[in-house]
Amino acid sequence: MQAKTIQLDQGSGGRATHELVGELFIRAFRNDFLLELNDSALVNVENGRIALTTDSYVVDPIVFPGGNIGSLAVHGTVNDLCMRGAKPLYLTVGFILEEGLSIETLEQVVEAMSCAAREAGVLIVAGDTKVVPRGKADKVFINTSGIGVVPAGIQVAGQNARAGDAVLINGSIGDHGMAVLCKREGLAFENEIRSDSASLNGLVWKMLDAFPGIHVLRDPTRGGVATTLNEIAAQSDVGVRLFEEALPIREDVAGACEILGLDPLYVANEGKVLAIVPPEGAETALAAMREHPLGKDARRIGEVVADDPGRVFMRTRIGGHRLVDMLRGEQLPRIC
Repeated sequence: MQAKTIQLDQGSGGRATHELVGELFIRAFRNDFLLELNDSALVNVENGRIALTTDSYVVDPIVFPGGNIGSLAVHGTVNDLCMRGAKPLYLTVGFILEEGLSIETLEQVVEAMSCAAREAGVLIVAGDTKVVPRGKADKVFINTSGIGVVPAGIQVAGQNARAGDAVLINGSIGDHGMAVLCKREGLAFENEIRSDSASLNGLVWKMLDAFPGIHVLRDPTRGGVATTLNEIAAQSDVGVRLFEEALPIREDVAGACEILGLDPLYVANEGKVLAIVPPEGAETALAAMREHPLGKDARRIGEVVADDPGRVFMRTRIGGHRLVDMLRGEQLPRIC
């Protein structure tokens, strides 16, 4: 690492984050589970496999259209588990609270967590609370860890994409990041942009029930669709070709991105799943997605190719091709 001090973009989920993780954390904590670089770790137990994951939430503002930091913390951890084909069971939660935070605000956050957990069918079974002096944190930070079980026969991992696979997504991209940014900056549009934050375990299990042979599932959070597909392309040593005309982007999100000079492909999502599916199962998986409320706008947005392994390209509307690289630098800090 060239930098001598921690920089903001090292938390963006983009290239700087990957360099920090690879050159510091994985080097220090190196083991076979970490080296897989998946959303959660699978460990063998006597009667099968369990999935473990953990994540921290520092979103600003803590309340935004479509959710708050509490519901986001549950959704994010549930989704990290089900992206490995796991059925989420239990969560733990750690709070870091700033002196002066109102009880009313904390109650709002906790209630949203409780509601999100009930909807996802998980239990919050352990927790921890710390309070720091005023100015030493920003209102509330939350860490959640989760555990789930992976049924026999499910093999979902970032290394499994193969040439010929279809790339599917369950709906519009960029909604969460733009909802948070517009709230933070006080930007108002004719129609309020709302976060897509949601637990995806119900949708994922409808897809796996319909076609258990899905190769890869990944939620495109920090770094957006572009960075997530670059990660998969590198893990599987394949190329990915996106179809520009098929990308689902809401008009208000596209307009806000244009005003702010942002590319929706790099804006975070919290209720979307990218699925890499063998060609023989693509239409079955797509039909199953469309039968679920969170997948009614699902579509095929690209394909996995043998050319240019480790890279993502977009076929543009006029028939050209352009490179879609991993996020560089910090685009939207503190959006999750």
